Amino acid sequence: MFALNNYSPTEIKTNILSGITVALAMVPEAIAFALIAHVSPLTGLYAAIIVCLITAVFGGRPGMISGATGALAVVMVALVVEHGVEFLFATVVLMGILQTIFALFKLGKFIRMVPYPVMLGFVNGLAIVIFMAQFGHFKELGSDGIAVWMTGASLYTMLGLTGLTVALIYVFPLITKAIPSSLASIIIVSSLVGFFGFDTKTVGDLGSIGGSLPVFSIPDVPLNWETLRIVLPYSFLLACIGLIETLLTLNLIDDMTDTRGRPNKESLAQGFANIVTGFFGGMGGCAMIGQSMININNGALRRLSGIATAVFLAAFILFLSEWIELIPLAALIGVMFVVAEKTFEWGSLRLFGKIPREDIFVGLLVGGVTIIADLAIAVILGVIVSALFFAWSHAKKIEVTTSTNKKGWKTYELEGTLFFASAKNFHELFDIQKDPKDVVVDFKGSRVADHSAIMAIDNLANKYKAAGKKLHLVHLSPDCLDILDTAKSMVEVNLLEDPKYHIADDKIS
Repeated sequence: MFALNNYSPTEIKTNILSGITVALAMVPEAIAFALIAHVSPLTGLYAAIIVCLITAVFGGRPGMISGATGALAVVMVALVVEHGVEFLFATVVLMGILQTIFALFKLGKFIRMVPYPVMLGFVNGLAIVIFMAQFGHFKELGSDGIAVWMTGASLYTMLGLTGLTVALIYVFPLITKAIPSSLASIIIVSSLVGFFGFDTKTVGDLGSIGGSLPVFSIPDVPLNWETLRIVLPYSFLLACIGLIETLLTLNLIDDMTDTRGRPNKESLAQGFANIVTGFFGGMGGCAMIGQSMININNGALRRLSGIATAVFLAAFILFLSEWIELIPLAALIGVMFVVAEKTFEWGSLRLFGKIPREDIFVGLLVGGVTIIADLAIAVILGVIVSALFFAWSHAKKIEVTTSTNKKGWKTYELEGTLFFASAKNFHELFDIQKDPKDVVVDFKGSRVADHSAIMAIDNLANKYKAAGKKLHLVHLSPDCLDILDTAKSMVEVNLLEDPKYHIADDKIS
């Protein structure tokens, strides 16, 4: 779990300093997401503290940072506006319960089945979302209460400070790597703003972060079926979005660090964290790809980084709120710009023309939907489209080689997967009218995948039987024999050579 004596002094320093940086970057994000969801800034910060702490201690992916996210916030808006914040807390509790059930059934392993083009689209789409989200800070309220783009000195100041932050992040490691460059940049830019008295937007302009620690409270909602009817759809959607974003981020960090996280353990920790958050007045959360990238890029790969992030967030609320509220937003915007740049898989642009067009299409589709709609929809759509492309390609790859033995029997040697998509092509491989009296179909190089494949074999058997010819089926799995009807009597069993695999069919227990 977590034992400080297992850390070297360098690891302790790296993870604590990274925790400070991540905590500073989380403050404006948590406030912004809370405002999107129409709840108080502290509601977002409480979620950040609790979810971050619990997942850091008990989660399956050390180094990954979790907290309140925009993807969850946009789902919560309608619920809060229509029913109030107490219903949100009840929804978050149920969201956590659903995520816990997901983990107990060990469904997290299926995230490994997400195709690589979907992962690329997810990463690139989120990088663009992170980048574009920062431009909202370049707006200010006009006299009519409507947000308008900055102009004049205020705009130039924001741009200048943002550009300086970005430059410092890239240049500072050339001077020293003693502290994370992003943290050093925030400190330097904040000091310059304070020393010269630049008039620019600060964290405090988003909302006050001062307050006390959250206290336990049961959501004040009626405990009846009507409440369940209201919160269940939101809880289910939030649970799905949270798990998808979390597990995909876990996969991304696995690839970046050449390590392997534990998706089921992370799902369980996420569920428990959200249950606790709902009882302590938080808005719920999941993995945050931007803050996780800050952490990973700082070299913080241990649980201490997440624990430190949560502790510093709590300290900001209790003791340092006045100082944190003075931090210029431009400094944090610059940090997030760099995060977006480092998150985007620039190497994917070189793949155009070198990988199948289907993979390019899926990547662009997922990235586009992530930007304009919703992460969960993007990923689910990407998986479905990838599966359809896979099915189509494999449907076309079922092939046959024919030969004739000394007895005059014709042998069809199949290659490829026989399933619902390839069943039609399977029938077109045979010339029933011209075939001799005895025909052998050899499945040694093939695999029968589902009930549609079984039906195709049975139909073929019926056609040969109607033509007065004898069909011999060899090298089929025993599962096939259990399901076949007409063709069952035509199967020739070889206990030594017959393959053993399972068929996707409800008749097989």
